[in-house]
Amino acid sequence: MKLENLTKAPEAKAKKRVGRGPGSGLGKTSGRGQKGQKSRSGASIPAWFQGGQTPLYRRIPKRGFNNARFTIRYATINISDLNNFFNDGDVVTPELLKEKKIIKKQLNGVKVLGNGELKKKLTVKANIFSGSAISKIESAGGKVEVI
Repeated sequence: MKLENLTKAPEAKAKKRVGRGPGSGLGKTSGRGQKGQKSRSGASIPAWFQGGQTPLYRRIPKRGFNNARFTIRYATINISDLNNFFNDGDVVTPELLKEKKIIKKQLNGVKVLGNGELKKKLTVKANIFSGSAISKIESAGGKVEVI
């Protein structure tokens, strides 16, 4: 190290002292301008704020993967409906239910629920049964067949 190679140390920039009179150049409003949200103390507006209008991220439709379209949905029918629409010894199939307009769409299959009472001996063919539906059909002397 030689004396002629020495350089002056960089001086730290002085802190800006605002609100210290008109002579400082930053008196009165302290460089914040006149009125408004940004002139108040504690003002911090998020970068994505758009003045109260509906923000862009809410105006653009959602995109991407969703599992909802892969859910398995069944057309449901109750035991009481079977009792009302069918006679003793009939074979109940999803095609017959649709033909008699008891169900509108088959969707991913037909599910038989145990609401109501069954007084007829029926053979019921469906994709899925509730536990109470199985017990009520079998106690009435009918048969349950899973497709």
